[in-house]
Amino acid sequence: MLEQKGPIDAFVIRMGRAPYRPFQQIFQHLAPDCKIITSAAAGYDDFNVDWLTEEGIWLCNSVDAVAEATADMALFLILAVVRDTSRGERSVREGNWRGPVVPSRDPSGMTLGIIGMGAIGKYLAKRAAAFNMHIKYYNRRQLDAEEEAKYNATYCSSLHDLLSQSDVVSVNCPLNKETENLISTKEFAAMKDGAFIVNTARGAIIDEDALIEALESGKITRAGLDVFLNEPDLNHYFRTSDKVVVQPHAGGLTDLAFQRGELEAFENIKAFFKTGSPITPVNNPKK
Repeated sequence: MLEQKGPIDAFVIRMGRAPYRPFQQIFQHLAPDCKIITSAAAGYDDFNVDWLTEEGIWLCNSVDAVAEATADMALFLILAVVRDTSRGERSVREGNWRGPVVPSRDPSGMTLGIIGMGAIGKYLAKRAAAFNMHIKYYNRRQLDAEEEAKYNATYCSSLHDLLSQSDVVSVNCPLNKETENLISTKEFAAMKDGAFIVNTARGAIIDEDALIEALESGKITRAGLDVFLNEPDLNHYFRTSDKVVVQPHAGGLTDLAFQRGELEAFENIKAFFKTGSPITPVNNPKK
């Protein structure tokens, strides 16, 4: 296509992009003509940002397009793990109605610890407040007092503090060198006994072996996962365990999120060719 239709000045990557990986094999054919690549999704861990910068190619993500939809998924998983919905559904489908009655937990009054208070984390905080959950957050920078009041959120200066005070932990930070395996054995040990954890960010942020160990020991009661380390090849444990609620990385896959993502992508391209700078750049090319 590039040989027949090229050169390409701008390149748009939509959501649901797994079939097109690895992107580097595509990108190397775009240079040196391509000037900007825009993604309709928020995450950009698939992309070699350093290489794009060296080639003088802008990379942009969609900051807000999937944020509300992903926050909805996070809240769904929180309710699912706290109320133990998947076990109940399986029991009904197997013809056992409720089966052995094991009371679930009530989210009201629980402390929700949000790791990453960006757009998704903020949307989640607003939604969780409707369930009378107390919000704490850990972020690379503390929000100003006005924003903290808006989301009724209390800042934790360290990850350990957040984990030790939270009944439910939601992972909402981007994947990078600093956040890979951010939650591992030491971090699970710091959490409350019987806590819950959900991840709608990236699978590699949680050490999956450490998570399984924490689930089996009872340190973590249940986990809700929309993302995994080796998608779509899930660890067999996650497929079969009643202690895990799973979704197929579908947090941002809604009709409105797709529309918003495409709009943000093209607005970035339009702004770049009009002003020389896109709206939501990930990098800052030298040339």
